[in-house]
Amino acid sequence: MNLVKRREFLQRAIKAGTAFYFSAIPWCQSAAEKYPTKNQDNALLVIAQSALVHDKNNKLIGNQVNDLLNRAMENLLQVSRSDLAWQRLFNKDDVVGIKINCLAGRGISTSHELVDAIIEGLRSAGVPDRNIIVWDRANRDLEKAGYAIKTDRNGIKCYGNDQVGYTSDIYEFGEIGSHLSNILVHQCTAIINVPILKDHGIVGMTNALKNFFGAIHNPNKYHDSCGDPYIADVNMLDEIRNKVRLTVSDALTAQYEGGPPFMPQWAWNHNSLIVGFDPVAIDTIGWDIIEQKRKEKGLPTLAAVGREPTYIATAADAKHRLGQDDRSKIKIFQA
Repeated sequence: MNLVKRREFLQRAIKAGTAFYFSAIPWCQSAAEKYPTKNQDNALLVIAQSALVHDKNNKLIGNQVNDLLNRAMENLLQVSRSDLAWQRLFNKDDVVGIKINCLAGRGISTSHELVDAIIEGLRSAGVPDRNIIVWDRANRDLEKAGYAIKTDRNGIKCYGNDQVGYTSDIYEFGEIGSHLSNILVHQCTAIINVPILKDHGIVGMTNALKNFFGAIHNPNKYHDSCGDPYIADVNMLDEIRNKVRLTVSDALTAQYEGGPPFMPQWAWNHNSLIVGFDPVAIDTIGWDIIEQKRKEKGLPTLAAVGREPTYIATAADAKHRLGQDDRSKIKIFQA
């Protein structure tokens, strides 16, 4: 596979100004690095895959998931050790929000083992526990997926938008206008997007781009027309574009039909992580994975059933330029 040099992905950016954070989050100044996912000729993704991540009882094995993520990070940043990769992306002054997806409960939500591995990576970059927030739309979603709500001042935090509310200001782009999560806007200097790869009964599929419907107050308003252009428009909001530094798509267990709720008859162990900086490329390849599984199982394409995720192409168009959807320009490295 053709590897793209990491200098094509990494560029220095102006330090973010000091901002105030709610509920015991310290004042913080972050050297927020931006990655050129817009207008780039090529996008690099790492697909790290191993059947060893599940045991004979179909349970995830934490150290195997950790090893898988480490391999992905080393290949993505082209370094010899995973801690060096994390140190390229984050520093001790960052307040990092890990945006997960827990809507479907324990069956198919962002896995605890993956979140634990990401936390270890952040620690290796010097990010203190008090500056790590695991978050999603609502406390009830997190609890349904087995996450404990945590608000300790000095420890890792875990809570939903309903814990601290939404902004009073409305953020707008294109066809959307929404209040944004205070976690995203006022508490975090950096975001790691950790979606689940799965089918969606209205918009076709949900993965990197759609995961930020969990950051707005009115996502139900924006599912018409397979979410097009709304999903792309949400991702154009500056607070999302400028803060997301890494996407780790959880495809350890994926779902090819019946989503967004968990439907075990249509779920399968893909045993993989899809890691990169370009959410459009990640969604493009994720879509291919779902279509391949649907074909294998004798199901029609998403387009044939009226659920083609056209918002992915919109996110790549001249108005949005959020990433690369041309498969010939997406470089995939298998780890």
